[in-house]
Amino acid sequence: MIDVATTWQQVCEALAGGDYEQAFGVLDAAMREAHRPERARLTLLLGSLHALYGDAATTDLGAALREARTIDPSLREDPLYQALMAELDARTRGPDAAPPSAAVREAADPLARFHALCALVLMDEGQAALDIHLPASDLPVHLRWRLRSWEAEANEGLGQTADAANLYGEAAHLAQGLNRAVMLQEQAALQLQLGQPEAAKHTLDQARLLYPTRPGPHDAEDAGLNLATWHYLRAQALLNLGQPDAAHDMIREAARLEAQHGDPSYGVALVRGQVLTHLGRQQDALNAFEDALKLATDADRPYANHELGVALLDLDRPVDAREKLEAVLADPEYPYQPEVLADIAECDYRLGRLQEAQLEAEQALAQGAVIPASLVLGSVALDYFQLDEALEHYDRVLREAAPESRDWVTAHQMAADVMAQQGFPDPAAAYAHAQQALAHTPDSDDWHVTLQEHLRKAEALLSQQGGTGGRMLN
Repeated sequence: MIDVATTWQQVCEALAGGDYEQAFGVLDAAMREAHRPERARLTLLLGSLHALYGDAATTDLGAALREARTIDPSLREDPLYQALMAELDARTRGPDAAPPSAAVREAADPLARFHALCALVLMDEGQAALDIHLPASDLPVHLRWRLRSWEAEANEGLGQTADAANLYGEAAHLAQGLNRAVMLQEQAALQLQLGQPEAAKHTLDQARLLYPTRPGPHDAEDAGLNLATWHYLRAQALLNLGQPDAAHDMIREAARLEAQHGDPSYGVALVRGQVLTHLGRQQDALNAFEDALKLATDADRPYANHELGVALLDLDRPVDAREKLEAVLADPEYPYQPEVLADIAECDYRLGRLQEAQLEAEQALAQGAVIPASLVLGSVALDYFQLDEALEHYDRVLREAAPESRDWVTAHQMAADVMAQQGFPDPAAAYAHAQQALAHTPDSDDWHVTLQEHLRKAEALLSQQGGTGGRMLN
């Protein structure tokens, strides 16, 4: 006679070691020998096993649940059956699915509570999912890291990114092998969102060591696609650390692995465009952003259009850029609306519409897009020959921009130039601006000669005034 509890323990032991084939084999052998009540329960547990495969296994999950209730109609009242039905419904209907009942969320069976939690996360009911009392120690080993992963997803959906990143770290600690690598990569992705590229790079270093040098035939595709994601995330980390050449190598490898093991993705195309922009390859960047737009979902399209608009601006195509940016501005859910408005102001400035540009930039500044809006306002003030006002705008950029960033260099260039037009009222400040800008301006750039001239004139004036008093200019 088959004992369900013993069989499930054997299945869980196989799953803890990552041996899914053995787990299915144990269940299959037990179901062939079991009597109807035990076979019904084992079929329900088979549904739990299918559920681990996510959306790819909805057909198998549905079939297991149908078979279980056919063998034993009374299982319809079982909390595990109801939780699995809720998860299946959530996978097919998303937020429109019927949530699991309070009785299921509070069931004595921790496996039922686990699948209820999964269902709620899939329905975008993150807080309700987190409200379920489910200590990891109550679950079999193979579900403990998955619990932390679902909790991380719930926190992420609630905008609690730092908590989500920590939970992915806990999930990684509880997982093994490639699953651990994937959890670390999820953590790294959130660290990038939190503006922590160095931490993300360190996390990715740990993940890379977990990939098998020679994955088996069943694992090759999964390992290849996850490794593509690793290179994609690594490219972002390196780009944010000011290493665009290394980032370019990473994103090219991500694209190669995608092509080998799956299909091109929006994310890889978008990051490739960002990397190429930093390398000054504007036309190539434009092509990459166009690829990203073709691959984008409805939710991704505003991001792709925004990048495309900025790339068109870099190519001095303000009319085309404005068209793309207006499409983004029409989406009230897009989180970077102030930056889009500042970019539209830049388009209007380049088209000679100074009043429109000033109004749009002032609105963008008021909404929080300090750096791009201030750069436009500085340009408008210069065109009106309002030099003191222009200098205020560039000083604001220098206070807000990351040192050595493109905007920071531009602001130093413009501040030095404005002071030159003013006749060097403060030669030490002008010298400092020119010196900082020159250190990050290539010899081939037209600004290089101009900045050297500003530096020479400011230095001459300082000499006439008795030098710098021994101070280091910075």
